[in-house]
Amino acid sequence: MLWLFTAARRLRQLGILGMNRRNATCILDHNPRCRYPIVDDKSRMHRLCREIGVPTPELYVEITSYSMLRHLRTLLGERGDFVIKPNRGSAGRGVLVVTGREADGYRRHNGQLLREEQLRQHVSDILSGMYSLGGQPDSAIVQQRIRLHPAFATVTYKGIPDVRVILYRNEPAMAMLRLPTRQSNGRANLHQGGIGSGIELHSGLTHHAVQHNRFVQRHPDTGRPVVGLRVPYWDEVLTLSRRVAEAVGLGYIGVDIVLDAVGGPMLLEANARPGLAIQIANGRGLIPALEAIDARLDRAEVLSSRVGVSGMLGSRAESVARSRAA
Repeated sequence: MLWLFTAARRLRQLGILGMNRRNATCILDHNPRCRYPIVDDKSRMHRLCREIGVPTPELYVEITSYSMLRHLRTLLGERGDFVIKPNRGSAGRGVLVVTGREADGYRRHNGQLLREEQLRQHVSDILSGMYSLGGQPDSAIVQQRIRLHPAFATVTYKGIPDVRVILYRNEPAMAMLRLPTRQSNGRANLHQGGIGSGIELHSGLTHHAVQHNRFVQRHPDTGRPVVGLRVPYWDEVLTLSRRVAEAVGLGYIGVDIVLDAVGGPMLLEANARPGLAIQIANGRGLIPALEAIDARLDRAEVLSSRVGVSGMLGSRAESVARSRAA
């Protein structure tokens, strides 16, 4: 049992944020439950982004009932380039990317041909709640497909990278770039074999990368370096992340940004319960970053209150002086 205590002490020394502390001091203390439905509902989040001026992929149609499946062809129109995803899904489950339309069906991003009845069955599975949080009945949204930004063309495999930013009290605390691989089937999902590359907040440069929790320097499919990459539009990515966190009203939030080849940074989704693998991708713990934000913001609040009190005292002294002069 000695190894267990040794490991726990080592994790504390490294500033690693564990699941229990995340839930108790970050999520419970800073995330009001009443704000969860905003980020858990993608169509609602889409409307919020429109209101606050944050770019997000266009939403073509929302399929809310089984009766709409009979009209799926009409609802999709002539589109052959779109993404179908569960409205209240998580961890990328149930996301289907279509890149082309043919006489006998739809072509997926991995080259697989889907017949219309297979596409209809997938949407039916989404409606049943197969991919939703808690297995509750859901709706399916058909959304604009993001085009790969040229900066990532050599470090991705048949998919779109995204940037995850963790914000605490509306301030960026840590970020990573998630890169699709052959093993992850073209998805930017670390649990399925994608690469997580930590990003320095001040520069937008990747400084550390892992795949399956093991350090890597190059993309396994392209052989190109995944450390030392500069994320385009970095200042804009951080600005959009802050704007989303403030509008949603969650003090501990994960914001996922994609970079479109034409539209630039766009919000993909937000998460009220962001995972902790971002620490592994960065090779460092979250706790020092959270404590630094607390210290900075608390100090600013103290100074602001002192200035306010001084102003009140000064105004009162001026008032007394005027009354005496009169």
